[in-house]
Amino acid sequence: MNNLKKQDHSIEISPHNHIPINSIINANCLEVLPQISSNSIDLTITSPPYDNLRDYQGFHFNFDLLAQELFRVIKPGGIIVWIIGDSTINGSETGSSFKQALGFISKGFKLHDTMIYQKSGFAFPSKTRYHQIFEYMFVFSKGKPKTFNPLIDRPNKSQYTFSKKRRKKDGTISHKDDTTRIKVNEYGMRFNIWRYKTGRGHTTTDAIAYEHPALFPEALAKDHILSWSNEGDLILDPLNGAGTTTKMAYMLNRRFIGIDISEKYCKIALERLNLIKERLSSRFPKYIPHVIKFEMV
Repeated sequence: MNNLKKQDHSIEISPHNHIPINSIINANCLEVLPQISSNSIDLTITSPPYDNLRDYQGFHFNFDLLAQELFRVIKPGGIIVWIIGDSTINGSETGSSFKQALGFISKGFKLHDTMIYQKSGFAFPSKTRYHQIFEYMFVFSKGKPKTFNPLIDRPNKSQYTFSKKRRKKDGTISHKDDTTRIKVNEYGMRFNIWRYKTGRGHTTTDAIAYEHPALFPEALAKDHILSWSNEGDLILDPLNGAGTTTKMAYMLNRRFIGIDISEKYCKIALERLNLIKERLSSRFPKYIPHVIKFEMV
């Protein structure tokens, strides 16, 4: 049986097998996820290591088993945001992103939206193809999404009011005696391509986080958490890395579980939480982040 190495009974415990809420767990996620109760996670945001594009402390994961477990633990109506790209090997993109998208569908998820994370620049110039500056953000749902809080921050470029009058097919004017006008709001809902500044100082201001080789921007995690969850919801990152998802969940008054097999990255994630813990403790007094060491016994 799997158990946590140590327990703190002052912290909130999930409904199944003593998995602590608001914690960073240093373990293989496939050892921890089976101990999380079914239908208990509101939102998962994660970016897996793919195609050996970066050195993630030499760790890998079993996609098929992970997708299966994620389907079990996600609540009906819950969401997974899967951030992934493809590397180019022997002149061809691997297609790992599409294979994994189809893998999630085969487990029962609906592909709710295919979104694009557009970076502000590129890392490596291309000589035989256009410069690569995006990753996919696949949004999977377990049934119909239960939460959607659209971000309304896209400036509308058209005039802010316009007439109802329209020319019909036969040439006559509709609403010709109507002098009212239709109002267009100053801001509209975002499109599904999100652009973020990337690079040191833009992705995060936490200097220690850059010890991880492949961060995604804090703003990206924040925007998805706001879009697909509400305060108090439980957010999971099973491949937590340097802890961007868990930090932003904490800052936005969500509960969280972060899991990573690398002790180094868990310590980085914890340090990032500790940097903001004092500032947030008065707002969220019971949210006490800590690292739990997970082991087989």
